[in-house]
Amino acid sequence: MSTEVTTYFPKLEDIQKASSVIKEVSMVTPLMESIRYSRKYETNILLKREDLQRVRSYKIRGAFNKISSLTKEQLANGIVCASAGNHAQGVAFACNHLGVHGTIYMPSVTPNQKIAQTQIFGGDQVSIILEGDTFDDASKAAMQACKSEGKTFVHPFEDPKIIEGQGTIGLEIFKQSDVHIDYIFVAIGGGGLSSGLCGAMKALSPKTKIIGVEPEGAPSMLTSIKNNKNTEIYNIDKFIDGAAVQKVGDINFTICKDYLADMITVPEGLVCQTILELYNRDAIVVEPAGALTLAALEYYKEEIKGKNVVCIVSGSNNDITRTAEIKERALLYSGLKHYFIVRFPQRAGALKQFVGEVLGANDDITHFEYSKKSSRENAPAVVGIELKNKNDLQPLISRMKEFNFFGDYLNDKPDLFQFLV
Repeated sequence: MSTEVTTYFPKLEDIQKASSVIKEVSMVTPLMESIRYSRKYETNILLKREDLQRVRSYKIRGAFNKISSLTKEQLANGIVCASAGNHAQGVAFACNHLGVHGTIYMPSVTPNQKIAQTQIFGGDQVSIILEGDTFDDASKAAMQACKSEGKTFVHPFEDPKIIEGQGTIGLEIFKQSDVHIDYIFVAIGGGGLSSGLCGAMKALSPKTKIIGVEPEGAPSMLTSIKNNKNTEIYNIDKFIDGAAVQKVGDINFTICKDYLADMITVPEGLVCQTILELYNRDAIVVEPAGALTLAALEYYKEEIKGKNVVCIVSGSNNDITRTAEIKERALLYSGLKHYFIVRFPQRAGALKQFVGEVLGANDDITHFEYSKKSSRENAPAVVGIELKNKNDLQPLISRMKEFNFFGDYLNDKPDLFQFLV
């Protein structure tokens, strides 16, 4: 990449132009007070509801701005993109709206809901190809297709027009807020939204601190900032698919390392807790990446007291089939779900004794795998137990040992635990 590209920084006038371009397809999303979070953190929490966009994420902004900037020849040849889901939907909608054919590469692990929605938004104008296990796998395949077919690649984050389109969120926040915003929390995958936000707020509200948030299992931007160079990481947790990339964009990294006030990570389990709380208490449906900024508040609760804080709720494209996994991860994080190897004596009444004398009154067996394969004195079973209170764990383990049922505790043994969760 040339020096000219890597030193790019989004200008306010270009973000304003993008705002004019995208207004025919992108709604000005609400900036809403969250009474519950404001009370919890003794501050003024405002939610920028990008989950309410017509494609249910902010990605329509950058995608439409980029595709609208292409020449007639480029549009006629068609475009290609790679995405874990939300960028794909934005591109699909733009292709359908502008009458441009697009080929969309998605990782094979992309939730079915996002694949189906992409096809709905794109209609006959898009073709979907599932490729690889990560966004990076899909991206490499898409770029190869561009070279061989002479089509234009619409990058999800490393492109000035994409960045400027996403930066329009900053314009809206500035216009919608009647108070000075002290902090903006933004989820980071590849860095397109955070880069655009840095450009807008540097010009409009330079004292506003922008805090980048990544999943703990995919800390690409944090790792790069610590290393002072854009660094690819290989073993990532792909659960928060909208923010799990192995390497952020080069120009995005350059912008974020210089203009973010801080870069933090949040455990996936806490994100899952946040998803469930938003649904159960606020009737807000978010995808994992959309919950990152609200989950991050727990790590900034002292700094934000008495301040004006915006959390960008980036998307709501969640697949209902993932609900069981979301609940499981939330329970594990909160210390309420535990897995054991339990050694049951080979005698009548052993299970009854375990339930009656070992389990607590509020404990619940949620997983049980048992197979007697020998005539040994004891036979192991894998047992999952859900507690009402995390402080009940040690008394439970003590009773297991007292009655000679305890075999092993699996939660802190990742090599074994991965087969259960």
